[in-house]
Amino acid sequence: MDQNTTCQAASPLTLAKIQALIDAGAAQPGGLLPVLHTIQDATGFIPPESVPLIADAFNLSRAEVHGVITFYHHFRTTPPARHVVRICRAEACQSLGVATLIAHAEQRLGCRMHETSADGTYSLEPVYCLGHCATSPAIMIGDEVHARVTPSRFDALIKKTRESA
Repeated sequence: MDQNTTCQAASPLTLAKIQALIDAGAAQPGGLLPVLHTIQDATGFIPPESVPLIADAFNLSRAEVHGVITFYHHFRTTPPARHVVRICRAEACQSLGVATLIAHAEQRLGCRMHETSADGTYSLEPVYCLGHCATSPAIMIGDEVHARVTPSRFDALIKKTRESA
């Protein structure tokens, strides 16, 4: 865990809610990924304290559950910042200058990839295709995808998030 990321433990109420979500999906064949998505959708992340509950429900080891969580870039084990900025690192975006955009974003937000800004406002994460290859480079802020993002357009989008807070 980096110095800018804080880990919050799940409260007993949250763990009870997570157990109910697990119970609702554990009987489904192939239910592990849907349950992980449901937990993250409900809490914003997958609390490490929920891993033993998930492992027990699916008759898996904690290591197997942890392996699934860490394999998929979408899953988080820490609370996200108020604004999650994902920058596409796939080939089309790379060919159209995403490296420059990443360097600019890291400087503007004050954090590197996989980190959260010191004030907890922004998390910066890589993603490996947003489906906007013809309009690269692409980023996603929250659930909204933006295409043809230049450093100046990035600044305007970030300014917009600050004004809406």
